[in-house]
Amino acid sequence: MNRRLLRARDAMDRDFSAPLTVRDLAAVACVSEANFIRSFKAVFGETPHRYLQRRRIERAMYLLRTTRTSVTDICMEVGFSSLGSFSRTFTDIVGETPSLFRQRAAFTEVPSCFVRAWMRPSSFGEAAPIDEP
Repeated sequence: MNRRLLRARDAMDRDFSAPLTVRDLAAVACVSEANFIRSFKAVFGETPHRYLQRRRIERAMYLLRTTRTSVTDICMEVGFSSLGSFSRTFTDIVGETPSLFRQRAAFTEVPSCFVRAWMRPSSFGEAAPIDEP
């Protein structure tokens, strides 16, 4: 069963910007929709929808740090259909708006593995406060 769920998660990682449905992902995993949601959460600790949103936000964070593309264009590029839902989801996960994140996310030269570990949201909806001296 875990191998099937990994296939579905790989599909989400690969096609995160596409309009993926639970029905499509359950078909990839060869299980019913209800069983897919229940099993995915048991194995990965979050629902498929939350995982997909977090994956999209991770990509948006990268684009906000490394490009000058508008927030609206990034929103559409990562798979959100409205700027409002993108901004709300981004703020819930990251703890600040996309524009504020872009202003604060000046890239310093450090190994990319450290950047990925530090910038990756830990889980959906848990924005950690930033301690500033």
